[in-house]
Amino acid sequence: MINSFMHKYLRAIGFHDIKKEELQNILYMVAQSPDYQEMTLDSEGGQFTELRKDVAYNMGLALRGTYDENDEFVMDYYFPYFNGNTISTDVPVEVIRQSDRESYQGLCDDVRLGIDLIFYLQDVFTILKSDQRDKSMVDFGGVKLSGLASEGKILLPMKNSKKENAEREKVNQERNELISAAREGDSKALEKLTLEDMDTYSQIQKRLEKEDVLTIVNTYFMPSGIECDKYSILGDIVGYKNYVNKMTMELVHVLEISCNHISFNVVINSKDLLGEPEVGRRFKGNIWMQGRIT
Repeated sequence: MINSFMHKYLRAIGFHDIKKEELQNILYMVAQSPDYQEMTLDSEGGQFTELRKDVAYNMGLALRGTYDENDEFVMDYYFPYFNGNTISTDVPVEVIRQSDRESYQGLCDDVRLGIDLIFYLQDVFTILKSDQRDKSMVDFGGVKLSGLASEGKILLPMKNSKKENAEREKVNQERNELISAAREGDSKALEKLTLEDMDTYSQIQKRLEKEDVLTIVNTYFMPSGIECDKYSILGDIVGYKNYVNKMTMELVHVLEISCNHISFNVVINSKDLLGEPEVGRRFKGNIWMQGRIT
């Protein structure tokens, strides 16, 4: 039994112009002939199944649900995915179960971002099949992040010398050390961070009188809207590849982004991207962050 709805981020993996009737047929096909299948017991001891089918390299559709007494798959929900290529962070992850379904989010505290990073957990079976399934904090060595983008644009890079880049790296490292110290209760570190933020704010205010904000801010990573795993980002393109959805023949860009000193993939439909991606340019857009615990 397949009850379909149009997922907002289907377009990112090459289903930009798909109709609801077409989606119904595709989900049925995935249920009948998946590329991957996993089964385990959910958090309440019931049977839990995931069916996946790739539509291009490392991306596709995942269906989650159960089998009824007639051995028919009953879908609870589905989602588009892309399996990230790069370990983005190695900090422990807090696992949060959504209240209305067997679906999970991960939360990790990486000082490089300056905020708690919340992402949709792709590989829940890794946790449910491990000895860490009953823990609120899990640690498998790292998280591979990937973002599905609903829209985006390509921007020119900022012109920085090697000396300026080196100085920026040094300042960022010192700031991360201060943040770590402040979180452990160091009042002097907290005071220094506060003064630095005030100075930065003052400098930006002066520069904004004559400059555009995108010539001042090299990268940013911040929450977007009320959903906690959606973000607005601006990051450097350090690599990219193009793939074609074999079901729709739509072109999909997979960008490797460096943002706030964290690397992750961003997937976007060519129809939703303004400009041509090139290494050295920047990507600006809105993403739904996913992650795989490795």
